[in-house]
Amino acid sequence: MKWGYEVAREIFGDHIIVESEGGLEHEGKVPSGKVVIKDKIADMMFQQVLLRPEDYHVIAAPNLNGDYLSDALVAQVGGLGMAPGANLGDNCAVFEATHGTAPKYAGQDMANPISLILSGVMMLEFLGWEEAASAIQQAVQKSISDGLVTHDLARQMPGSRELRCSEFAQVVIERLR
Repeated sequence: MKWGYEVAREIFGDHIIVESEGGLEHEGKVPSGKVVIKDKIADMMFQQVLLRPEDYHVIAAPNLNGDYLSDALVAQVGGLGMAPGANLGDNCAVFEATHGTAPKYAGQDMANPISLILSGVMMLEFLGWEEAASAIQQAVQKSISDGLVTHDLARQMPGSRELRCSEFAQVVIERLR
């Protein structure tokens, strides 16, 4: 945490407001061009991301706490099968689904491929291929809004049609044409 504050002050200086230092003296609104840095203990942060996720655009946390927080956030939009992932470095980037291997579903053509598809979308955005990224994202959104989803989402969406993983991928491809 201390290192994060040091780096923020060193690199971004006048562009940050530190919440714990009383930096929000603008009637609770963030001035244009400023980023608010907040720190919370884990249990308070867990509550915050569930009640006001829109207030948090980037979360820096130790691995275990970050895992809990990201799982709680993605649960609000359907579950682990919805969460894309990226690891960005100075010279390279890796894009991957954030969930584990789900051995329970191995070989059953059942797993939700959305997290992997959206990880590909993030990769395309990273490469600057905005048009392709947008087209794929829209195809995924249309498939979901049409109620054509995999098992994990179908359980939560009355009236939807449950598709196998490969069938969902085909539906997304059809919406790209």
